[in-house]
Amino acid sequence: MSTLPRTGHAVAADGTRLAYQWHGTGRPLVLLAGQANDHTWWNRTRGDFPSTITMDYRGTGASDAPDVPYSTTLFADDVLAVLDGLGVAEADVYGTSMGGRVAQWFAARHPDRVRRLVLGCTSPGGAHGVERTNDVRLALAKRHSAEAREALEDMMYTPAWRAANPGPYTVLGAHGMPPHAVRGHLVASNTHDAWDVLPRITAPTLVLHGDDDVLAPPANAPLLTGRIPGARMHVFAGARHAYFDECRPESSVLVREFLG
Repeated sequence: MSTLPRTGHAVAADGTRLAYQWHGTGRPLVLLAGQANDHTWWNRTRGDFPSTITMDYRGTGASDAPDVPYSTTLFADDVLAVLDGLGVAEADVYGTSMGGRVAQWFAARHPDRVRRLVLGCTSPGGAHGVERTNDVRLALAKRHSAEAREALEDMMYTPAWRAANPGPYTVLGAHGMPPHAVRGHLVASNTHDAWDVLPRITAPTLVLHGDDDVLAPPANAPLLTGRIPGARMHVFAGARHAYFDECRPESSVLVREFLG
């Protein structure tokens, strides 16, 4: 049984303090955000689920930002530290973008901790993944400049949706990240390669993607679906990277039905 409050800090194996937020009651759904983002990534959608655990990756939000090498495997270890700190033996996990990369490692390494898995707008990485272009990488590296943020908005949402939903948007990067953390998150995402461990995932898996996504090309969705035993896939027509916002409520309904 956890002695931690429902909002606070867990401690990673290396002593890093990790901020987390637990909302609602019942079996928790762990929501993992994209690269260089904190828990506010889920502000529009967390209320669609009865019980959610979010966290601020190291280097973002209210978590510590140690100047150490970052990786998706390290972030997966941090997820484990949060669940252990909260006394959560098993949870559903929903990771989008880099959070989907982190979720792949977590589900492969800790199959007893994941009941069901949702992977959104993500990639297996490595030589088998279909990677973003260098222009997209540059926009991610410079996301805090006005020009790059405008380009990132366009990668996240269609013009019609932005016109009807003028923001502010919470998926464009966490504020106040030190430069070493920004670089660390970029390296973690770019060097991700879970291809060899994907067949170890035993949790029933749902793969979601928008078919107009340039941040994580949609060709990655069938790669993940074919590599993870028994996985199923749904693609949202016309959606970009932040399909989980733009395609609500359909996307959240699909996830809730899948989680049962």
